[in-house]
Amino acid sequence: MFFSKKFSPQVIRKTALMATVVCSMALTGCASNNMHDTAEIADPFEDFNRLTFDMNNALDEAIMEPIARGYRYVTPEFVRNSVRNALRNLKSPVNIANQVLQGDVEGAAGDVTRMMVNTTFGIGGLFDVAASAGIPYEKEDFGQTLAVWGVDHGPYVMVPFFGPSSFRDSAGILVDTFADPLNLYLSNTDQEEWIYARAGVTALATREEFLDIVKDLRENSFDYYAAVRSAYVQRRAAQVNDQDPELSAAPAIPDYDDDY
Repeated sequence: MFFSKKFSPQVIRKTALMATVVCSMALTGCASNNMHDTAEIADPFEDFNRLTFDMNNALDEAIMEPIARGYRYVTPEFVRNSVRNALRNLKSPVNIANQVLQGDVEGAAGDVTRMMVNTTFGIGGLFDVAASAGIPYEKEDFGQTLAVWGVDHGPYVMVPFFGPSSFRDSAGILVDTFADPLNLYLSNTDQEEWIYARAGVTALATREEFLDIVKDLRENSFDYYAAVRSAYVQRRAAQVNDQDPELSAAPAIPDYDDDY
């Protein structure tokens, strides 16, 4: 993601306009039952998506995977878990806002409790004390909120450097990024470097977490591109329906931009 020096009114208006256009395109496939996202998606740009996928895969094998393996090798597991927990805790305001927008009062209350407990007793979120107390982490984003409102995926897109997405979920990423209170604060206090640092650490932590799954999928899929597409859509369907993505039929595919 790229950020200007300030989130000026002009930047915010342009971003909102971009999100609106993308959402409008996705609305062409609006679902009649908004709580049952399906594991199907249109792929009208498949030829271009496959080219982008090949580029992303080459960059991953040359850069991201070796760095992630190095990170796993030199960093103890409890440290990696603490990094993941801290990233999730920083994302709490976005999670809470999306729970509210989805009308999930119980989920929003749970996320507020998680943030308070983990920020205090979990030392700034380094330890997931709330999960131990029976309040597990549940990722929420504006793409899921749009799905709950009845917006279908729209076309499947392979985003350069980031990976699988859809028109709906790409719009969701834009909204979440620019509405994130921490990003707003850092941008408006001339501390944009911390935004980039956070994004980089998120990408690294996500890639390390899925090292073995991606390796297995890459080596054992007859059509790696189709396998990634299927895994992505099934994972998103599980998230929209508040199910555990790890229990879905396909393996998880990391979203390097916004997995936590």
